[in-house]
Amino acid sequence: MSTPLKFETPDNGEETARADLYGLLATLYAAPPSQALLDTIGSAAAEGEGILQQAWADLVKACRGARAEALSTEYDSLFIGVGKPEVLLYGSYYLAGFLMEKPLAELRADLARLGLERADDISEPEDHIAMLFEVMRYLIASQDIEHASIPTQQAFFSTHIAPWAAQLFDAIDTHRHAAFYATVTRLARAFIDVETQAFDMA
Repeated sequence: MSTPLKFETPDNGEETARADLYGLLATLYAAPPSQALLDTIGSAAAEGEGILQQAWADLVKACRGARAEALSTEYDSLFIGVGKPEVLLYGSYYLAGFLMEKPLAELRADLARLGLERADDISEPEDHIAMLFEVMRYLIASQDIEHASIPTQQAFFSTHIAPWAAQLFDAIDTHRHAAFYATVTRLARAFIDVETQAFDMA
């Protein structure tokens, strides 16, 4: 059983670690990993016990010797494809059954209240899992006291990530083309489970 994160002592580096992991997952789901990123992860330490630590160790192992070209092919086959992607990475699809539905409008309203908006050079809608993870990274690392507060983090997480993330993870885990991304998803699932426990205890 994994050990829940603790929010009481943000100065011990745990908040930085949370933000960094959200940022890494956002990067991996946004696009295929570069060779430099694979080499960096593959050279990282992989120690500790628990589900989250084991999932991280598995990702480190998967990155060692991995080639960016092969993982680009896997990413494209899963998340790009010809026509409709094999696996959709958008919250509206899992929450409403269709893309660009009410959950996206509600997300945009919440982002506006936080003073956030999609950059002009990004074509993906805001309910892409990578963008939601990036918002969590921003909230945790923000110098704005209200944005960085646990209630703000919890509200965003509980509304826009927790209700559908497991369905996405299931879709990736069971897909025949998922190899490296099944490993990424095990880490994401373990992390989201730990975050859920921690928010429940906050």
